[in-house]
Amino acid sequence: MILPPKSIQELSLRAEQLAGKSIGELAIQQQANMPKDLRIDKGWQGQFIERCLGADAGNQSKPDFSLIDVELKTLPIDYLGNVQESTYVAVVDINKLGIRWSQSVVYHKLKHVLWVPIAREKGEDVDQSTIATPFFWQPTAAQQVLLKSDWENAMELISMGKIHQLSAKMGQILQVRPKAANSRVLTATTDEQGDAAQTLPRGFYLRPQFTQSLLDQNLKR
Repeated sequence: MILPPKSIQELSLRAEQLAGKSIGELAIQQQANMPKDLRIDKGWQGQFIERCLGADAGNQSKPDFSLIDVELKTLPIDYLGNVQESTYVAVVDINKLGIRWSQSVVYHKLKHVLWVPIAREKGEDVDQSTIATPFFWQPTAAQQVLLKSDWENAMELISMGKIHQLSAKMGQILQVRPKAANSRVLTATTDEQGDAAQTLPRGFYLRPQFTQSLLDQNLKR
């Protein structure tokens, strides 16, 4: 078991040592069993990198590296550096509607992020996936304003019982999308009249256009 890093410098060094290695190489080193299809075991890759770097938060709603307050996000890309999908941040907690942005899980998850880009072509075996250069990111003041606005707009609709009006088209950086294995998985909510209702669980995601801009900025350094 890899112990949690005690400093940003320690985590940075660990991340740098992953760059250029394949998932297959790391799996052999860690004696880990790889899934054949990431569409079925979608969270495996991120959890595996967490294990390689010593993340300690598990499924708790706090940053992955709790001692240094840093979140880990893997970023699937192709070999041309194109981001392949949106990035999951946190579940939309419809039971915590009275909190401020600065108290939200999304805010704390995105305060300081270690991005680990992983390059893989469609159809390529998981073990051939190659880790590109990891990088750290903290939101600028302008990005914080947009993130806060997107989050508040979504939470306002939910608090008004209009969760059904949430659309993935909403939000400049953050979008809300269903997060469930299938349409039969439902969670309790309230409707516009305040009556009990059922809805699909939802999650906050970063748009791929935004994470692409972060990746492009890092490549230019």
